[in-house]
Amino acid sequence: MADISTKPYMLRAIYEWCTDSGYTPYLAVKVDAATTVPMEYVKKGEIVLNISFGATSGLKMDNDSIRFHARFGGVSREIFVPVNNVMAIYANENGQGMAFEPQLGQYEPPAAPAPAPSAPTLAPVPSPAPSAESRPADTNGTDAPDDGGEPPKKGGRPTLTRIK
Repeated sequence: MADISTKPYMLRAIYEWCTDSGYTPYLAVKVDAATTVPMEYVKKGEIVLNISFGATSGLKMDNDSIRFHARFGGVSREIFVPVNNVMAIYANENGQGMAFEPQLGQYEPPAAPAPAPSAPTLAPVPSPAPSAESRPADTNGTDAPDDGGEPPKKGGRPTLTRIK
C-alpha cells in the first residue's frame, strides 16, 4: 500500500487553526498547467490566494486538490489547485503557518465518467427595448441617475454605502 501524504491533512489543520484564531488563511501556489487560477494575477509563476470563508464560496479541500470560487476584479472565477502545487499556507496577519516543497507535474485527475449525451441548446430570444412611453419618468427631467452631482470615483477599492 502506498504511503498517504500528510500534506493535505496539514493544509486542513492550518486552515482550521487560522479560522478558529480569527486569522485570514492564505495559500501560496506554484502555477502550472494543472492549476486553474486567473493568470492575470500570477507573478513569476506563483499566486497567493485568500481562502477565508468571506473570500471564497464552496471551498473544498480534498486529499488531491483544493477548489473554490472567488471574485477577482468583481468577477466570480473557479479556482482549482492540486495539493502538490501548494507552497505554503499561513495566517496573513502574523505569517505563521507551514511551507512545503511544491511537487509539480504529479497531479493525476480522477477518471471522469463517460459524458452524457448533450441536450440541444436554445438561443435566447432578445426582448425588444422599452419605448420612451413605457419607461418611468425621471423626477428631475433627465435619464441620468441621481448621484448628487459627484463624478464617479476612479481606482481604489469599492465601498458599500448604506442607505436607510
